[in-house]
Amino acid sequence: MHAGFPDFRLGTVLATSFTGTLSERHGNAVERIPRPQRLVDWLAVSGLAVDSCTTAQLDLARELREAIHAAATAAAIQNALPASAVQVINDCSAQGRAAAILTPEGKRRWRLSSASCVEDALSVIAADAISIIAGERDGKLALCASPTCQAAFFDTSQSRTRKWCDMNTCGNRQKKARFNANRRKNSRSAE
Repeated sequence: MHAGFPDFRLGTVLATSFTGTLSERHGNAVERIPRPQRLVDWLAVSGLAVDSCTTAQLDLARELREAIHAAATAAAIQNALPASAVQVINDCSAQGRAAAILTPEGKRRWRLSSASCVEDALSVIAADAISIIAGERDGKLALCASPTCQAAFFDTSQSRTRKWCDMNTCGNRQKKARFNANRRKNSRSAE
């Protein structure tokens, strides 16, 4: 990874992890793929390695990211899916050349050819988004309870009541804020 950039927030669901490349959307937004090479880095750690990325491909990736975020958010709150977001997701899904392969452990993995480009990797991400938004996988879309984040995430917990997109960031931040507020309140009442 390149020094000086914020860490990637990697989850177990490709599409929602991809939307996490822009975090704190309702606070001080953190762009985790500000340059084409960072997108190449994110794709590599996500199992979708490509050799290079142009500025236009980065723009397309960000457009897909925002479309997935908009559609997943709408699905999580049971609103109609935005037509423009659906169009971007479908277009990206249709333009790639990736093959699903079965691993010896019985898992699905995506294989890009050695000549694959960013659009091929984006098609895999779009297909993953379609799968979760369409309700084809066991789990439910939810929104992070952090007022500065509100990221869409895919909840696969047994009770489907998870509150945070990531416990190590948003969850801990909210718990720490609540703890500090209670401590201040208790110290004032002790005076």
